[in-house]
Amino acid sequence: MHRSTDRILTTHVGSLIRPKELLDEFLLPIQRGDTVDEVAHEAMLLRTVADVVKHQAAAGIDVVSDGEFGKAYSWSQYVLDRLAGFTKRTVAAGEQDPFEKGADRARFPEFYAELDGKERTRRSVDVVCTAPIKYTGHAAVQRDIDNLKAALKHANVTEGFLPVAAPASVIPDRRNEYYKTDEELVYAIADAMREEYKAIIDAGLIVQIDDARAAVTYDRMVPPGTFKDFRKWLTLYMDALNYAIKGLPEEKIRYHVCWGSWPGPHTTDVPFKDIADLVLGINCGAYVLEMANPRHEHEWNVWRDIKMPKNRVLIPGVISHATNIVEHPELVAERIVRVAQLVGRENVIAGTDCGFAQAPTAKRVHETIQWAKLEALSEGAALASKQLWAKGKAKAAKKAVKKKAVKKNAKKLAKKATKKVAKKAAKKVTAKKKTPAKKKVVAKAKKKAWRRR
Repeated sequence: MHRSTDRILTTHVGSLIRPKELLDEFLLPIQRGDTVDEVAHEAMLLRTVADVVKHQAAAGIDVVSDGEFGKAYSWSQYVLDRLAGFTKRTVAAGEQDPFEKGADRARFPEFYAELDGKERTRRSVDVVCTAPIKYTGHAAVQRDIDNLKAALKHANVTEGFLPVAAPASVIPDRRNEYYKTDEELVYAIADAMREEYKAIIDAGLIVQIDDARAAVTYDRMVPPGTFKDFRKWLTLYMDALNYAIKGLPEEKIRYHVCWGSWPGPHTTDVPFKDIADLVLGINCGAYVLEMANPRHEHEWNVWRDIKMPKNRVLIPGVISHATNIVEHPELVAERIVRVAQLVGRENVIAGTDCGFAQAPTAKRVHETIQWAKLEALSEGAALASKQLWAKGKAKAAKKAVKKKAVKKNAKKLAKKATKKVAKKAAKKVTAKKKTPAKKKVVAKAKKKAWRRR
């Protein structure tokens, strides 16, 4: 994983708004269960991924993704096509959707009624584990790897990453009818997902493990559960993730935690300081955290008291995905600088809070605004780099001037010394030349004096 050695690098969380042609011709039909022309689908994926990588490069993004274009479902539900052992069942009439639970929803029911009406978030199927879980997505992940690597060859960027789901976030609200305990289920998922993580790393790419459910579950669990119950649940999943990535190179892994991408009040989000120890306990190279929205921006102060684990990178969200207002580059720079001053400039890569399209049909902003925000991110990072490296450059310039002055003074002294030596030598030569004449005069005077006698 590259670091910000001489300037602040830029990246984002991963998902980008899908092109209309890809959505209409392939992704939506796949979601409906229709048969599509796989050859044509593969060809369009190759082309659209190449285009989106070029667009990221043009916006000034250093570490780019495939936009999650290869996933026909959401950032977490896509694994339905890559894991065996799950069965889909139609949700019974009148049965409450687990997605509709939560303390924030209980406080703002009227708001969420309007939001759900616009976004049509209610699920029509349940996902139930009914058999041993095994990874079957080798061809799908290899396709995503190949498409991104092909695109990287023709783009001026630093490196590429692929976002995938953490064990806690794999098919959220799933039900278990096969394993004896939920712990067995969790570790079975961890075993299966390890194959996806490893495939991406072995291909030379960065793997980003997305885990929105790590923080969001607090809102779903407390109340009626307690904070202690939540910590116990979260610890189980953090341990399972470390188990899944054990032995994999930490520097090739990014871990993303956010509080859900939906545009809601988020008044019941768990504070980051209350889960920071568990998040930073993940054995990865970088932590990708939501730090730009009004509910969590103040949490940059937490880094005054938290010590960054050795050799880790912080990727703070300095651009929000949840508003169409484009951040001013100076604000972006301010957000970067204040964090960099706490954890070290070389330990910061500027990012976004979350993805811009968590599912093919979920757009958090307009597509044109998505690119404007990424451009603002790049411009802000450039401003921050000038500030963060200004002292070092000034010091280097001062040192260079001093060195030049010393060199100039040395030359001057050498020149002066040379002139002095030359003058002295000239005097000696002159003295030597005058000696015979002087002797002759003295001899003549003596001879004249003798004659007078």
